[in-house]
This record gives sequence, C-alpha cells and structure tokens, in this order.
Amino acid sequence: MSYVFTPPPVVSVPVVGRAERFPVHRIYCVGRNYEEHAKEMGFTGREPPFFFLKPADAIVVAEAGKTAVIPYPTLTSNLHHEIELVVAIGQGGRGIRAEDAAKHIFGYAVGLDMTRRDLQNEMKKQGRPWCIGKGYDQSAPIGPITPAAEAGDIASAAIWVQVNGSDRQRSNVSKLIWNIAETIEHLSNAWELQPGDLIYTGTPEGVAAVVKGDTMTGGVDGLTPITVKVT
Repeated sequence: MSYVFTPPPVVSVPVVGRAERFPVHRIYCVGRNYEEHAKEMGFTGREPPFFFLKPADAIVVAEAGKTAVIPYPTLTSNLHHEIELVVAIGQGGRGIRAEDAAKHIFGYAVGLDMTRRDLQNEMKKQGRPWCIGKGYDQSAPIGPITPAAEAGDIASAAIWVQVNGSDRQRSNVSKLIWNIAETIEHLSNAWELQPGDLIYTGTPEGVAAVVKGDTMTGGVDGLTPITVKVT
C-alpha cells in the first residue's frame, strides 16, 4: 500500500518489565470525577459521568527516572496541571458491564491532563466545545504502563503531584466519584473500546497553574512516577 505522504509513527508508551510497547489508539478523559475537584470547579454531587478526548499524538512519554519536557503552550496565560490515574485497555468491547471491566484492563499509568484553563473557561462561557483547552499538542504526559497484575491495590492507591517539591494535589483513587469499573461501563456504552485506548480517569482537588521553569513530579502508589518540566 502506498500513501500520498509518509504516515507518522505509531504513538506508543513503554511497559514496565517488557520490551514491547503499548500502541495508543484513543485517549478518553473523564471530567470532574473527584467530588472535591468538582466543588472547586463550581459543581457538587454525583452527576452522570461525561467524557472528552485528546488526540493520541498529544502523548508525551515521561520515561522512568528521567525528566520529560513540555513547552509552555501558545494562546494561554493560565496553564493548569491535573494529575490522573490512567487505565490502559487491552481488550476492547461495547456495553461492558462493571463486573466484567477488570478483564479488559491491560494496566495502569500515571498521567497529567494539562489544561489551558483560560481557553477552556472562555469556551464554556460561549457554550462552545473546549477542545482548544484540553486537546492541544503535548497536553497528555504519561509514564510507563504497569501491567494490572503488578499494580497492587490500585483502587485505594494514593495519588499526588508536587510542583518544585511542594504538594499541589494529594488524594486517593478510592475517592473517584465513578470508579474504574463504572467508568469503563459508561464509556463503553458511548464508544466501542479498542485495545490501545487510554482512559484518564479524572483529577482530585488542588489543580493550579504552572509557569515556565516549573517541574511537576506526580505519582500513584504502585506505579512508576513521572517528572515533567515546563520550558
């Protein structure tokens, strides 16, 4: 098969303990999925889950023990960090029941949903899609994927991010409004999940701005932490 131009390489993420890499299909993100974060964004209660997407090539891999670098993006003066547990789908499906969700999970990783908050807020005010605030280039840093069997008790793991060594976000995955299995059930009723899909499951309270020169270090207990510098 020939193409009119050379297609880009497959976006992929390293897997802990393996030579093979995890090829990325789509990136789904869950909005306002921790109660305290929902409150700081002006919402309360257990609203039905909602989702948005980032392009696969928004991925920036933060290798173990190394500092990944992302540029301060254009068009914004209010860039926010959002630390997230990422679920990597290994077996696809549609209409997956929560009780069956675990068998569809390949593994887990630590991710950052970087957000041009001022652009997102302006689009909200205008009632327009806010892809420009969420789905821009290099907006999805992620660490190596740990296979599910090696990740420990991920459902009750601590999740945190520090900026320049000081705590910004610190919570626990158990505080998800919609847990991992419920999220997969809801998501798979809207889209047919595919092997290679990544689900950024939401961020806890404490989101805040970073500027050029800031270094973010984030983690979820049992997974490889990530370090990302804004330049």
